[in-house]
Amino acid sequence: MNAYSRLLLICDTHLHYSAAMARAQALAGSAGASLHMLMPESLAPALNTLDHELQQRARQAIQAHHQGWLDDQVALLRGRGIEASAEAIWSDDPLQEILRLARERGFDLLVKDVHYETAVSRALMTPLDWQLLRQCPVPLHLVSHAEHPLPRKVAAALDLSQDDTRVDELNARIVESAQQLARQCDAELHLLQAYDLSSSFLAYAVGPVAWTSEIQEQMSGRATERMQRLGERFGIEQKCLHLIKGAANRVIAEFADDYRIDVVVMGTLYHAGLAKIVGSTTEQALYQVHSSILAIRP
Repeated sequence: MNAYSRLLLICDTHLHYSAAMARAQALAGSAGASLHMLMPESLAPALNTLDHELQQRARQAIQAHHQGWLDDQVALLRGRGIEASAEAIWSDDPLQEILRLARERGFDLLVKDVHYETAVSRALMTPLDWQLLRQCPVPLHLVSHAEHPLPRKVAAALDLSQDDTRVDELNARIVESAQQLARQCDAELHLLQAYDLSSSFLAYAVGPVAWTSEIQEQMSGRATERMQRLGERFGIEQKCLHLIKGAANRVIAEFADDYRIDVVVMGTLYHAGLAKIVGSTTEQALYQVHSSILAIRP
């Protein structure tokens, strides 16, 4: 059974063939999945000074132009045997429209290009990509580039350092999702755990803790055992299990580059305490990891 059979692609209003389009089309073609393309749009701020009638005309003209472009893409896809549909919608709140569509139409994967936001922009307003990471009800595939439209190498980035059943369940879901994607694409699968022994993690401890070599060994040993159990549970070869010391974002980024990983599967989990790191790591990875991200919720 294929992991994803109903794909929702968020298209950019610049009307160009993007990395996310290439990935979505490749996934749909390989799995016999349906692909719906959505282009949410709103009136440019400069046009808000027009009177109501002129705004309506501008809106209709823009929407018709975008729908025409989408219809051309649908025709091309159907010519390749892919079940495709598309719509350009007008909304002042694209996030809510995307979330509503994902919920109501039963999509099982949302695909979107990564949109880079500067640190200043992120400080003023939460990026749409980050909002989707926090709220999207289905797996979210944020594509930064697609050297291989159909992924050849997939890595599951895990957090095996915590004694938290919710994190354990999320780790299992991450591996399961990564394995399904790898099988669907006939791709190589790796499991990756980055463990950071920096003193910054002590801020989450209940009380003062001496960061001794014994504690460090215990931490890495526990992660190794959990990695081995996951590998055995999902039938993943020993050579594809990687436990690397260092800050998560740096380790994931370097590993993705070194192994030429196409997709890094990560989790998004938000609750009080140390597990909050799982979510923030995924958000920061958007701009640090050159591979695309597949975000999985609990």
